[in-house]
Amino acid sequence: MKKVAIFVDVQNVYYTTKEAYRSNFDYNKFWAKVTENREVVEAFAYAIEKNDEKQRQFQNILRAIGFDLRLKPFIKRNDGSAKGDWDVGITLDVVEFAKEVDVVVLVTGDGDFDLLVNHVRKNYGVEVEIYGVRKLTAFSLIHSATKFIPIEGDLLLNSKKL
Repeated sequence: MKKVAIFVDVQNVYYTTKEAYRSNFDYNKFWAKVTENREVVEAFAYAIEKNDEKQRQFQNILRAIGFDLRLKPFIKRNDGSAKGDWDVGITLDVVEFAKEVDVVVLVTGDGDFDLLVNHVRKNYGVEVEIYGVRKLTAFSLIHSATKFIPIEGDLLLNSKKL
């Protein structure tokens, strides 16, 4: 049985599935698919904490599925812009856990992660599976992965393709 570590960029998957399909990512179906015949070493979901009840319910669902939540506070700047980015935290965790697994699963479309994917494939010999919305996932990220799995069909809740 292959060992797997799972890393989900919650904000990225939320906004890309909304934009492409007016739908949400089905975390339960994803979990069933990605963990089948695999031993989960670690599973992180990275999110921004906004302190509202609906978000807390969602976070509890993720915990019940099997994810460890990594939360950062939502920061609103004086100029009205907002900050809430997990790229460095995700990168550090992937590098740390890539040493212990056969497969790294990364759920994001963010092209900034292509260097990370190339690094862990080359230096740790792991397979890297990227899950992302095809039309909103960076070309460089798709091609750096061992395998790209598009988020579509059964990985969506009530999809309405635009």
